[in-house]
Amino acid sequence: MRFEELPTPCYVVDEELVEKNLKILNGVMQRTGAKIVLAQKAFSMTTMYPLIGQYLSGTTASGLFEARLGYEEMGKENHVFAPAYREDEIDEIISICDHIIFNSFSQLEKFKDKALKAGRKVGLRINPECSTQIGHAIYDPCSPGSRFGVTRELFHPELLEGVSGLHFHTLCQQNSDDLETTLNAVEEKFGEWLPQMEWINFGGGHHITREDYDIPRLEACIKRMQEKYGLEVYLEPGEAIALNAGYLITSVLDLHQNKMDIAILDTSATCHMPDVLEMPYRPPLFGSGEAGEKPYTYRLGGQTCLTGDVIGDYSFDQPLKSGDRLVFGDMAIYTMVKNTTFNGMALPAIAVKGKDGDCKIVREFGYQDFKMRLA
Repeated sequence: MRFEELPTPCYVVDEELVEKNLKILNGVMQRTGAKIVLAQKAFSMTTMYPLIGQYLSGTTASGLFEARLGYEEMGKENHVFAPAYREDEIDEIISICDHIIFNSFSQLEKFKDKALKAGRKVGLRINPECSTQIGHAIYDPCSPGSRFGVTRELFHPELLEGVSGLHFHTLCQQNSDDLETTLNAVEEKFGEWLPQMEWINFGGGHHITREDYDIPRLEACIKRMQEKYGLEVYLEPGEAIALNAGYLITSVLDLHQNKMDIAILDTSATCHMPDVLEMPYRPPLFGSGEAGEKPYTYRLGGQTCLTGDVIGDYSFDQPLKSGDRLVFGDMAIYTMVKNTTFNGMALPAIAVKGKDGDCKIVREFGYQDFKMRLA
């Protein structure tokens, strides 16, 4: 099937572009000996797991269901971190995960013995209280009052028996200069306990496959931990695996007027691209410009009853008309994993664009997918 023949709305993941990202990540692994695992919270398209597994060391999860997904679909190293684990889930988590990272000493003391008895590697998440983000407090694990990780003030080294690694995650879509800044804070606050560890996990938020990303600086950070403390280094990016490797195709349903031109699409910001509202950010749209840049400017909105279901204001060379197809870029990450059927919106189909340019629909959704979530 040709790209132009796909139904709308439809997510399309480009296999060639995903592999391009994976080769960059694998290059870091080959040059440094670090291990990189897929953070499934950003991208959990299991159709691509065999390809990802060729290049990366495994997966990381935020709870039982993601852990099961990584275990069943990729079958390599399987890491897990959660702010707290449920007692009715911990046994299964321990049975399928290699590295189990705890968020507090109370959780560590509660479940550590079970994990160690099963031969699992036990880790503790630390909070270096080093915020490097601006304007993204909702995604800043070091923001005041954050529920993530143990701060230096509440760190109890006498309770570290059985802990073989430390984990921190402070970044979101950031470059390696911010990682270096964070690493300085980690050493300053927790450095005296690093020599007794076997591994350290730098968490996620590393935009390694972005064009301006400073890979040599990243590799220097990795080697610093390896050479200074003899640690095995893990990274768990999510976005970097499928960054700029996916699209969302949508169609114009109707044109509206209210102080400006408005186009109603068969997709939805709140349902199909929620980070547009949460981050917030303006997704790239092929063939468009900023508002006012080109002759015809439209506000693009979804079908739902949410007033704020607006993707953004875009300009075009020609007037839009009903039936026009629009293609948003960078739509593989934090879309399929976060979408909803709010207002009875149908979920977009999912397709893969192969290396030969042919597109194959791998999943379509209908009324039952909406109904099954309700009682």
